[in-house]
Amino acid sequence: MTSISKIPLADLRQLAASYNIQTSYRDFFGQTQTASAEALLLTLQAMGAPIHRLDDIPGALREREMRSWESGLEPVAVAWDGKLRGVSLRVEAAHATGKARCRIVFESGQVKEWDISLRDLKTAATTEVGKRRHVAKPLPLRMQFPMGYHRLQVECRAGQFESLVIAAPVKAYDKPGKSWGVFLPLYSLRSRESWGAGDFSDLEKLMNWAAAQGAQVVSTLPLTAAFLDHPYEISPYMPASRLFWNEMYVDPRRAPEFAQCPAARSLVHSNFFERDLAALRNQPRVNHRRVMALKRPVLQAMANWLANANTERSAAFQDYVSKNPELGEYARFRAVTEKQTVPWPGWPQRLRGGQVKPGDYDADDERYHLYGQWLAEEQIEHLSSATDGGAGLYLDFPLGVHPYGYDVWSSKERFALQASTGAPPDTLFRKGQNWAFPPPQPVVMRQQGYAYQMACLRKQLRHTDWLRIDHVMGLHRLFWIPEGLEARQGVYVQYPAEELYALLSVESHRAKTVVVGENLGTVPQEVTRAMSEHALKPMYVLQYEVQPDKKNCLREVPANSVASLNTHDMPPLASFLSGSDLRDMEELGLFDGQEAAAQMSLRRQIGRTLEEYLISGAKKTAAPKAQTVMQRCQEWLAGSRAQLLLVNLEDLWLETEPQNVPGTNLERPNWQRKARFPIEEFALQENLTEILKSIRMRRLEAAASKGRSNKIKSKM
Repeated sequence: MTSISKIPLADLRQLAASYNIQTSYRDFFGQTQTASAEALLLTLQAMGAPIHRLDDIPGALREREMRSWESGLEPVAVAWDGKLRGVSLRVEAAHATGKARCRIVFESGQVKEWDISLRDLKTAATTEVGKRRHVAKPLPLRMQFPMGYHRLQVECRAGQFESLVIAAPVKAYDKPGKSWGVFLPLYSLRSRESWGAGDFSDLEKLMNWAAAQGAQVVSTLPLTAAFLDHPYEISPYMPASRLFWNEMYVDPRRAPEFAQCPAARSLVHSNFFERDLAALRNQPRVNHRRVMALKRPVLQAMANWLANANTERSAAFQDYVSKNPELGEYARFRAVTEKQTVPWPGWPQRLRGGQVKPGDYDADDERYHLYGQWLAEEQIEHLSSATDGGAGLYLDFPLGVHPYGYDVWSSKERFALQASTGAPPDTLFRKGQNWAFPPPQPVVMRQQGYAYQMACLRKQLRHTDWLRIDHVMGLHRLFWIPEGLEARQGVYVQYPAEELYALLSVESHRAKTVVVGENLGTVPQEVTRAMSEHALKPMYVLQYEVQPDKKNCLREVPANSVASLNTHDMPPLASFLSGSDLRDMEELGLFDGQEAAAQMSLRRQIGRTLEEYLISGAKKTAAPKAQTVMQRCQEWLAGSRAQLLLVNLEDLWLETEPQNVPGTNLERPNWQRKARFPIEEFALQENLTEILKSIRMRRLEAAASKGRSNKIKSKM
């Protein structure tokens, strides 16, 4: 085989560019990083480019161009505010002289047809593909498309072609006014009745309590399906599926069959159950595996009882299963995983390929997963419907999915299995980051009309008032790390951003859900501009924004933003102010002693500046300094122009331990720590409710001021 050094680099870069692979990028430090020939070649192979040998590149270039011109129409087109522009028919010149039949199949089922003369259309572009000349002819499509998904079909001598038309409002759904809410991971939320981890009943208690404090929103981490046995992965950002829920959050006691099932009652009242439940409740961290070992037999008994019952509930369950065929496939996948005890890449070839038969799994396991999803859907539906006029849900949409999960197994062509998603080096992660989940294939996304993305979004949007898109830059580009390379050697692959924004806009309007983009870190200006154009809400995180310069301590909070002190990936404010997170980073080896000392000095300066900016001249209080700074920070954000303020409840009691330290899945017990107080206790803490009362008043004042700058409130 030809050596890497002998690759015709210009041809390789041209081929990469045709697949929307960036051959260079500007890194965190402002330096231009040029992709290596090896990285480009491996990324192309991961995308399915027909390169088996290095001298295949010229042929692959010709094939890529030929496919583009012979496709007739782009697979997807966007009609912003219902107006479709710039759609061209690409055909061989010899076929561009006759008539063409155009047809619009609207989402409603209505059809509009008409004929056009290709000869009369101007030629916008021409090229030689092989030995034949091809032309591009812009189509006259001047009708107004209603919001939704429609089919443009063109039939002519060259063949039959079709394109999905996404007719979307330019701006995603929005709601007027200024609001606020509280945040806490659901696994961390605990009550005196929970089974070792928070559940949907606990979430309902939090939503009712938050509404009583005047909050409009309750935010938590992703609630999507998880592997909690073999394999075992508790990160909410590495779900087993983005199409289904995590049944660990189901409260079995809410289902009518809990009281009717003798086996379930017998389990719950047994000595071993009560002993194990007490032990789980008393632990400071959530043991996800043990929680499910306690909860699953109860749910299994209820599922088996319901299967043999002749009740309205059993009929409703069977009806739900029959109307959701993909649920059956998911349940069988999970059941096969449990019987095989190894992830799907280690299964026999027939099972890997999706050919599952009844003998390949235990029917009870299949029934358990069907039943668990039914109960999860019921209980989260209750949350979203029972809180009308109260506090709604703010959920988080994870960027990726577990490589051993259902979504990948069921549709392998949707993912680049020979690559991982990650991030290039920055000041904290000098070697870059590998997040270990496969990136979606942009070409397949378009060819399939975004069916998977649409289904995942609808699952979340149906139940939420606000939806946060994790790593919103992924709408534009993702950092691919080809198999065998280090994270720092990855390359950026561009995605069809316009079409993804259009999809978000349509779905947000239909669900009446506001969309938030996680835009922290190094984000190109094009992302910021697109978010603004399409009304995705940016994030303003005080700990990320604060500067040691007194005059520029905090920039003004944007009027359309979601503001908070921190995020789940950052230390709580008390830890940030004390610098304990920096000591932890030094212990982890992310900083050496000199770097840690420099960062600690900077942090102390930031703390002093923040105190002076927010407290100097204010009325003295008897509260500890950290408590006062925290409250002033919350009030400053509450009085700002932010559209939504999220209050991390753990900041209110000065928690110092983070929920997650990025990049330390082995070194630190991430995604496990319970809140210091159960809801029955913190709901009665007067100092906490007083802070929330102050936040509520500041938000009302901010709303009344119609966006007045918060600069005048920096000295309180």
